[in-house]
Amino acid sequence: MDLDTLVVRFQKKDILAFEKLYDMYWENICGVIHTIVKDKGLAEEISQDVFAKIWNNSDSYNPSKGRFFTWILNIARNAAIDKVRSKSFKDQKKNLSADYFVGILNRADSTDESKEEIDTSALKKLVLNLKEKCLEIIEMLYFKGYTQTEASQELDIPLGTVKTRNRSCISQLRKNVTLEWK
Repeated sequence: MDLDTLVVRFQKKDILAFEKLYDMYWENICGVIHTIVKDKGLAEEISQDVFAKIWNNSDSYNPSKGRFFTWILNIARNAAIDKVRSKSFKDQKKNLSADYFVGILNRADSTDESKEEIDTSALKKLVLNLKEKCLEIIEMLYFKGYTQTEASQELDIPLGTVKTRNRSCISQLRKNVTLEWK
């Protein structure tokens, strides 16, 4: 059966046509969503929602406006972007602990490091001489996903101060990297 016939049957709420289209496009749609949300489980969940949405709105597809796959792809892309922009998604990212990232510094003390592992002692040197304020700003902005405005509110300091600290901290990290690589 050709795609056009399959789509017409799908629009008439033919479940077998829907299943065939689902099998044809599931992997690609889920992959596109995963590229945006960067979480496999969440991508699969959004993909399910996308297929439910196209089933419920099948009559809105117009072949004169574009290909069927492009129509599904736009719905999927918009759903993924909406999720990433949602407050719940941002709040979830804020709950990330920097302990996961900082944990690699603690491994620098272990005696059985292999050559393939990151030279954590070099990484440790990069952050050791940073001020506590810098570590706090970097953790909030880069590891927990806070915006500068949110960090300003959380730390109860002016937005300009957050921006200035962020710039100076990144500048200090760059200097440390330059010194470390020489």
